[in-house]
Amino acid sequence: MKSRFSFLLLVCLTLVLTKVALAKESPEVLAQLSISENPAETSAAIAKLRALGPAGLQSLLESYTPEINRHVADPALPNTAAWTRITTALDAVSQQKNSYLSGLYWYTDLQEAEKAARQSGKPILSLRLLGKLSEDRSCANSRFFRTILYSNAAIADLFRTHFVLHWQTVRPVPLITIDFGDGRRLERTITGNSIHYILDSDGNLIDGLPGVYGPQAFARALQEAEGVFQKLQGKNKGARRMLLANYYAQRLNTISLAWLADTNKIGGRAPAGFRVVKGQNGEAVSIMPLAVTKMVAEETVLRAMTEHTEALGKITDEGAWTKLALLHSAEAQLDEQSISLVKRQLRNLPDSDKSMNALLQKFQLTVALDTVRNEYKLHSQLYAWLATDRGRSTVDTMNEKVYAELFLTPKSDPWLGLLPMDTYTGLENAGVVNRQ
Repeated sequence: MKSRFSFLLLVCLTLVLTKVALAKESPEVLAQLSISENPAETSAAIAKLRALGPAGLQSLLESYTPEINRHVADPALPNTAAWTRITTALDAVSQQKNSYLSGLYWYTDLQEAEKAARQSGKPILSLRLLGKLSEDRSCANSRFFRTILYSNAAIADLFRTHFVLHWQTVRPVPLITIDFGDGRRLERTITGNSIHYILDSDGNLIDGLPGVYGPQAFARALQEAEGVFQKLQGKNKGARRMLLANYYAQRLNTISLAWLADTNKIGGRAPAGFRVVKGQNGEAVSIMPLAVTKMVAEETVLRAMTEHTEALGKITDEGAWTKLALLHSAEAQLDEQSISLVKRQLRNLPDSDKSMNALLQKFQLTVALDTVRNEYKLHSQLYAWLATDRGRSTVDTMNEKVYAELFLTPKSDPWLGLLPMDTYTGLENAGVVNRQ
């Protein structure tokens, strides 16, 4: 027992002395030490680079640019010990898995993100997800974000120059292991959605993008939200509320018109009673104005605001959704960096080269399908909630509503809908191994 205590004391002392020794080292030296084979030295250097913020990550990226470029250009390159140390350091400093492609720095403390936003004059892009963005097995949406969006060169540049990035775990992600009994296993995550929120430097909610979007659609939505952020600068509370109310009403109208136009393109018909009128600012659906008396219940206003998207939803079946997705396939195209990541992740699978083109085409169609569904159905519902909320909700309270009513995974259900109590499984205790 005494020898074990002495060993732990020695380890702690070594870490402290290492941190002290590195306290005055330059970022370039820290970048070299961050891939050392000495664990204590590596840990201390990574912590110091992380504390330097985006500048620390940039120093690390610049130190290993040749190696990074080689692996981007040739996804089939093996994971050498040296490359593993480089990517481990990059992911730890950035707090994002596969950050060698994105080069993005993510805050994990919202107050620190708000401080950076105030200093830079930028809005905050805050991701809420199941699991951790820095881990391989975060929820499916966040993994797709890392491939489709964060690795995309244009999106990554937009993030770096226009936003302060932040992510926060909503809850752990459920993992599932399929054991084939012969040494082969499949390890996957199951269920889980993510959402990006656009916040001001005080953490006030401006907009949100629920679920997966194609790169072009995502960039367009971010630019619209950033424009609203700029207009809000210097506004008092009343003017801010009015500006946001008009923005949400306009966006709801735009979504309804776009959905109707797409329905017409695929040979569909407008829902019964669907009205489009021409006004001074162009065509508009007849949504109830936001300036209503206090005698009108918010539920009534909410129904009036969403009646058009709900009507369109009723006439859009699975076949129609696929046709709508094909109209927007160009918005879901992966760039070369994203494709490089896909190829790298699948490089060890048999016949992956033969099926790669088919896989990419199928994946991009799925992204296009998610884009139209999320924009037309989920985003419109979020806008209606924001419009009727009148600024009472924080991003955390709105996020609880999103996960409970939009993603249908409420905090009150610890099983995330995976343990239906009305279904017989034939398993002891319904397969529950450890009830907590």
